[in-house]
Amino acid sequence: MVLSKACTYGIQAAIYVASRNEDAYVSIQSVAEKLNISFHFLTKVLQQLTQAGLMVSYRVPNGGISLGKPASQITLYSVIAAIDGTDIFTECMLGLPGCGTATPCPAHDHWTEMRSKLFSLCHKTTLAELAEKANQLNLRLANLPLV
Repeated sequence: MVLSKACTYGIQAAIYVASRNEDAYVSIQSVAEKLNISFHFLTKVLQQLTQAGLMVSYRVPNGGISLGKPASQITLYSVIAAIDGTDIFTECMLGLPGCGTATPCPAHDHWTEMRSKLFSLCHKTTLAELAEKANQLNLRLANLPLV
């Protein structure tokens, strides 16, 4: 897995909130339950999205979270950058410092190409697109509960 668990959960939660098509706040507890994510862990992840201006939180009994701007203006790149940072788009796949054209690692050529495609995909893809797809195709956003 290239993205951290926190980042994966942040993306899932952001898509879920965007898919609600409501201006109302969504309870963090309901998001955690719907996505099978620990409430406390999700709260910490959502704090990062709130600090980045991608989410807005409202702390009252009927509060929760909502998107900080229209879903069409929030890219997958911005969610990843808010939680994991941007190293995935610039660093060596093997974590070797100084990896580049002059001193490449064994995976350099392949990773450079994939990294470029990932960068482009994440900049083009918005929460609005992902939420629409999730709604239209009834796609799942979470791990299935263990039986």
